[in-house]
Amino acid sequence: MIEPSTESRSGARGRFLDRHPDLFCCPGCGGRLATGEASVLCQACGHRFPITAEIPQLFWPNEWDPTKDDVTERMKSFYEANPFPNYDDFDSAGTLLDKARRGLFAKLLDDQIPFGARVIECGCGTGQLTNFLSIANRTVIGVDLCMSSLRMALDFKQQNGLERAHFYQMNLFRPSFKPESFDLVISNGVLHHTSDPFLGFQSIARLVRPGGFILVGLYHRYGRLATDLRRALFRLSHDRFLFLDRHASDQNVSREKRRSWFMDQYKNPHESKHTVGEVVTWLYRTGFEFVNSVPKTMPLSPIDESERLFKPQRLGSGLERLAVNLGMIVTGHREGGFFIVIARKPAAKT
Repeated sequence: MIEPSTESRSGARGRFLDRHPDLFCCPGCGGRLATGEASVLCQACGHRFPITAEIPQLFWPNEWDPTKDDVTERMKSFYEANPFPNYDDFDSAGTLLDKARRGLFAKLLDDQIPFGARVIECGCGTGQLTNFLSIANRTVIGVDLCMSSLRMALDFKQQNGLERAHFYQMNLFRPSFKPESFDLVISNGVLHHTSDPFLGFQSIARLVRPGGFILVGLYHRYGRLATDLRRALFRLSHDRFLFLDRHASDQNVSREKRRSWFMDQYKNPHESKHTVGEVVTWLYRTGFEFVNSVPKTMPLSPIDESERLFKPQRLGSGLERLAVNLGMIVTGHREGGFFIVIARKPAAKT
């Protein structure tokens, strides 16, 4: 179970960074940050980060070997032009709350992350999950590469008075937060759009406090096969046959929302695919403990309303996981061929 950090009750007024300076650090040198009227200053290296439309731009570029392929700018350009997901269906926090809780996984998250928890969503996009989780008196920080997405997130926050949601531009490979600062780190549908998913996992895993949790959602190697087939058909037919994807052809949502889904799923410039077994090796290499997954690692073990997401579950054997993987070929197409793993960082030894 998530045990929330002791959170300041000093009120929501004033900038979050000003109230919690010990939570932040310079993504370049690790120094202390302080805010001014129009920028954030690193007091160690002197670098100034602009504040644009009330969003601190704490982005620091990767400093990798030039031979390493870096897709960061490609992905940034793509999502600046195609923010995802779209807010067209939500006109208020009440609407967002109602629609999000109709989804079983979002409802379970909301019910089981305690009030007062400190949560960060790395790669928040337009901030729908960040805003949703903040409604229940949690401090939730959403970070993303793309200012167009963050502006949409901030607009919705401000229109609905969601004072415990906070948004920053950040490169997840160069975090602007100190290690071990969060009860829960979420990265849902992001790492597979990076140059190095495991390196990205290592980077954000450092933000989890001892005893805290990390939740990652990734494209499934087998569950994504149906999407790959549709992508090929769309490419060959010049984007005809949209009825093959229920989200892209759903007339009950706006045209812009349908386009947002289609672009994200079928026109994305970079994606990788993974399995639970691969992510389990990530956990072992970073000192985390497997807790749970969606779908489960055992066949014929559906998630229902009684599921305790943060209660340790048995990790299925290699044969059981193979059966689940093969099943994803049939069922994975429903939500883009996606799976989620939840893991825990062991508590500090006393």
